[in-house]
Amino acid sequence: MHVLMVAAENDALPNAKVGGVADVIRDCPNALSNKGIFVDVIIPDYGFSQLDRERLGTLNVAFAGHSHQVDVWQVHIANSSSRQLVLSHHYFSQHNGNVYCNDEPGRPFATDATKFAFFGAAVCEGLLQGIIPCPDVIHLHDWHSACVALLLKFDKRYEALLQTKLVFTVHNIALQGIRPFKGDESSLEAWFPSLGYDGHVICDPRYPHCFNPMRSAINLADKVHLVSPSYAKEVVLPSEPDKGFFGGEGLEKDLQKAADMDKVVGVLNGCEYTPNDENPPSFEALYNAIETELFIWLAKNKQLESGYYIAHQRLLSFIKHDDKGPLLTSVGRLTDQKVLLLRQPYNNKLLVDELCKELSKFNGKIIILGSGDSELEDVFTQAMARNTNLLFLKGYGQKIGELLYQLGDLFLMPSSFEPCGISQMLAMRAGQPCLVHQVGGLNDTVTHLENGFCFDGNTLELQCKNLLNCFIETLTLYSKEPKKWQHIVNNARNARFTWDDVAQQYIETMYK
Repeated sequence: MHVLMVAAENDALPNAKVGGVADVIRDCPNALSNKGIFVDVIIPDYGFSQLDRERLGTLNVAFAGHSHQVDVWQVHIANSSSRQLVLSHHYFSQHNGNVYCNDEPGRPFATDATKFAFFGAAVCEGLLQGIIPCPDVIHLHDWHSACVALLLKFDKRYEALLQTKLVFTVHNIALQGIRPFKGDESSLEAWFPSLGYDGHVICDPRYPHCFNPMRSAINLADKVHLVSPSYAKEVVLPSEPDKGFFGGEGLEKDLQKAADMDKVVGVLNGCEYTPNDENPPSFEALYNAIETELFIWLAKNKQLESGYYIAHQRLLSFIKHDDKGPLLTSVGRLTDQKVLLLRQPYNNKLLVDELCKELSKFNGKIIILGSGDSELEDVFTQAMARNTNLLFLKGYGQKIGELLYQLGDLFLMPSSFEPCGISQMLAMRAGQPCLVHQVGGLNDTVTHLENGFCFDGNTLELQCKNLLNCFIETLTLYSKEPKKWQHIVNNARNARFTWDDVAQQYIETMYK
């Protein structure tokens, strides 16, 4: 069997990772290859000219009323059992190597939607011309690849490819890539002016004058994959953000219809497990890595940023007062998906302040590593200024993240929704139990008082209350019951969510 994976990200290539989908595209193809599946992976070329690669051919791609030349390359990567392909054009490389772009208010996704619509057109043209070998299964990932499904189903030029099986994976239904049908240079009819389509299948249910790539792929694919069993159940229900529940985000009816047709599959993502022969890291190594990264971040701007200055002062305080209490860690993008609960009002401050207060009773400290929404970055910078046991690092440093996974005592992941999650798997792999909200993949990987700690609640207020209570109970167990704590630590370390198992489920539930 031959599978083509189409995605925006791929961590097998340098600087092509933003989120967890890149880990999936890096690891899953190799696991499938070990099962005898031949896998091609294709993403845009964000600037890979320095890599070892060979040109397979050049495509002429019709897009937005013009003909464009696109080069198809195979990139040679050591220890990769799948074939790595990239498509080169200035649409992909003109944004300083960035995978995604931010647009001005009022035109969400405009730049990226155009870029990835063109990418989809180039993939289809490559398949038609045979430069990209036609597979048995085309596996599309998130809205960025959805125009492949759109063109294969509606453009008569690709009738020869119509029977190729389409699988679509929803990694995060909150991002759907919505753009107008017409009236904008970044719109469906501007990209494909001669395309005939069924607007009822591909329009956004909330904004019917708009094209919804995510909905299109859900309705046009043969199988729809959600990246955890629990998430597959959540997305067929409507979101109720006021109650703290995030489900189908407007696409629940389409997903329920797909589920009724036996098209929906919930398969948890995997994690890589390799023998760890290294000596345990030290806090000195962590603090040195943090200081090194802070100086790099500081040097990027001529003006001194208060967040970095406070963080450095807090780091010096941590070094000077090396308390023996628990270290609470958090690593991830700073978005409302991840920290909505932590920023909720509580006792005239925020819930994160209350957690710091409770943690101080155990002489503990918390290190949060992440960046994202600028307003949330300000919220956590101000929280750091208020709490002497909180260090907030606004950015991402891979070495810091690895050390936090290995040195932390408790990993905090109170996501309001979590399709699968990789951070909790990485923390557990290192022997760090996680305190999580029982949603999505967190519910499928962490079991309360067995390999971690869980809370839930059917309102925002109750979720905050239960998070705080669970946090206090967890710290008390850490302090008072060391044998039980060590048992939970061992269970977390020994939990396995392997790509080998995932690959087998892919073959049995989606590819056959």
